[in-house]
Amino acid sequence: MKHFIALLFPVLLLLASCRGAGGSSASLPEGDTLVMRYAENLTLVTYPDYTVATLRNPWDTLKTLSTYILVPKDKALPRTLPQGTVVRVPLSKSLVYSAVHCGLVEELGAAKQIGGVCDVKYMHRPFVHEGCRQGTIVDCGTSANPDIERIIDLHPDAILLSPYQNNNGYGRLAKLDIPIIECADYMETSALGRAEWMRFYGLLYGASRYADSLFVQVEERYKRLKTRAMFSSTCYSLLTDMKYGSVWYISGADTPMGRLYEDASGRYAFADLKQGGAVPMSFEAVYDKAGESDVWIIKYNRPQDMSYDDLKAEYAGYARFKAFKEHRVYGCNTARIPYYEETPFHPDRLLADMIQILHPEIRLEDGLRYFSLLEEK
Repeated sequence: MKHFIALLFPVLLLLASCRGAGGSSASLPEGDTLVMRYAENLTLVTYPDYTVATLRNPWDTLKTLSTYILVPKDKALPRTLPQGTVVRVPLSKSLVYSAVHCGLVEELGAAKQIGGVCDVKYMHRPFVHEGCRQGTIVDCGTSANPDIERIIDLHPDAILLSPYQNNNGYGRLAKLDIPIIECADYMETSALGRAEWMRFYGLLYGASRYADSLFVQVEERYKRLKTRAMFSSTCYSLLTDMKYGSVWYISGADTPMGRLYEDASGRYAFADLKQGGAVPMSFEAVYDKAGESDVWIIKYNRPQDMSYDDLKAEYAGYARFKAFKEHRVYGCNTARIPYYEETPFHPDRLLADMIQILHPEIRLEDGLRYFSLLEEK
C-alpha cells in the first residue's frame, strides 16, 4: 500500500501543477501567435474567445512583466482562462498617463475612449485640452503623483502607464481593482520594435486592423528611407541632447534612438556605447568624445525658440563644441512641436529629419518636420 501511494503521489502533483486560473490547462484551446517582426518584449497570441498579450520584463528578460487576457466586451467571460489580468476590450473609458499614448490613441480613431489623463500641461493634443474644459476628460494630476480620488470617481476600465525598473508596485493605484497596462514599449531596442507595439494598443481600443495597416506603412517608409541613407555620398558625425544639471544622459547604441541614428547612416559619437537605456556622463566626458561632431541635435521646452546666445547662456561650455562654432545646431522646441506625441510610433518621420540633417545632399519633399537650425540671435 505504501508503495502504491509513493507511485501515485508524483502523478497527483503533476495534475495539480497543470491547474491554471479558471480550470485545467488541458481544457484551454490552442492559439495562433501573431508574428512580431521587431518587438522583442511583446508576444500576442489569439484564441477563439480572447487574446493573450505577454510582456517580457525588459530588465530581466527571463521573467514576465505582465500578462493580459483581452476578452471582447460583447462576449461572456469564458469559463476557462489562462492566468493573467483580464481586460475587457475595447476600452471605453481609459486613463492614459502619457502624451505618447494619447497621440497614438487619437490616431487610431479612439480619442473618445480616453476618459482621463495625467500631465495635461505636457500634452499638445487639442482634443485633450478641449475634453478637460468640457468635462469629458478628467485631469488626474501628474504621473508622479496621480489624484487617486479623481481616479476612483472616474473608475476607468484600464490605466495605461509606463513602468520603470524597481518601482515596488503602484501603491494605492494597484488596490483599485482596475487593470494596469504597463506600456513598456520605450524599452524596446529598436525604433521599429517600439512602433510595433501599436498593434497591441490597437487590440485594446478595438482598432487592430487599422493599427496593423498603419504599422506596415510606417515600416515600409522607414525601410525606404534607411536604404536611401545608405547610398548617400556624405555623412556628418552626430552629437545629441544636452546636460541636465551636472549630468548628460547619452543614448546607448542598443536603444531605439541609438538604432535610429545607425539606420540614418550617421556617425553617432557614441555608437560604441553598446548598451540599452540612457547612460549618465559628465560634460567633460561628452566633450572629449564628441566635441568635434559636425552637427548637434537638441530638444528643449521654452516659450520662444532657442538661439545660439540662449544656448550659450544656459551653459558657457556649449560654445566649445565644433557644431556650435560652425552654427550647425538643430533644435526642436517641444513646447510647440509634438515631438513626443508622434515620434515613438512614427519613427519614419524622425528618421526623415535625421537623414536630411546628416546627409546635406538629401532633401525630402516635406522638409524638416521637427528640427530646425537655431536662430542666429
